Amino acid sequence: MSTTHFGFESVDENDKARRVRGVFDSVAPRYDLMNDLMSMGLHRAWKAYTVMVANVREGSKVLDIAGGTGDLALAFAKKVGASGQVVHTDINEAMLRTGRDRLLDAGVVLPTVVCDAEKLPFADHHFDVVTVAFGLRNMTHKDAALKEMNRVLRPRGKLLVLEFSRVAQPLRKAYDWYSFNILPRLGQAIAGDADSYRYLAESIRMHPGQEELKTLMREGGFGHVDYHNLTGGIVALHVGIKC
Repeated sequence: MSTTHFGFESVDENDKARRVRGVFDSVAPRYDLMNDLMSMGLHRAWKAYTVMVANVREGSKVLDIAGGTGDLALAFAKKVGASGQVVHTDINEAMLRTGRDRLLDAGVVLPTVVCDAEKLPFADHHFDVVTVAFGLRNMTHKDAALKEMNRVLRPRGKLLVLEFSRVAQPLRKAYDWYSFNILPRLGQAIAGDADSYRYLAESIRMHPGQEELKTLMREGGFGHVDYHNLTGGIVALHVGIKC
């Protein structure tokens, strides 16, 4: 049996996707509120920075993977205009439904697709930009997912991975205390689910750090990879350019 990690727990790798789906089924209704509370609103600034670095233009084609409640998809839709395309995807139907409803409430109609990032149902060399925000760490085979992202990008296309990363050493003790003491309690109080937010804290610790993810992206076919630490490394934005 091949195993992988689900937070700090070792599980059958064939079972991880199901368990991750259960986490996000549980948190979907309060996901945006919890993001605001957990990050004190900083997630909005991190995503705005991602959109700025993406530098999409009128007519660009953008794939938003693990797009959840649609923050990035909505922002990109405003940039690409009527001649462009934004495809909003997630493996979790409950999250995607929440995001689709939010986009429709904003008057934005986008292709919305339930799909696995490790097996993307899109043609080679189709997109100018691919983004994944706070989703890569939940994928069972990150290497396979990164290769798929590379495949669907056009040559010189850009991948942006916004993800929790390794916080700077002076902040680490306070960050760990907050993650393992406050987050689960906040999850219980707001979403009625402490376990999912305990998993969140554990999954961040198991995710590759800045340099490790940079290496994974290079191995996935990206010729140039750089990263930007945000908020002391709590989050990092990795940018890869397809050869």
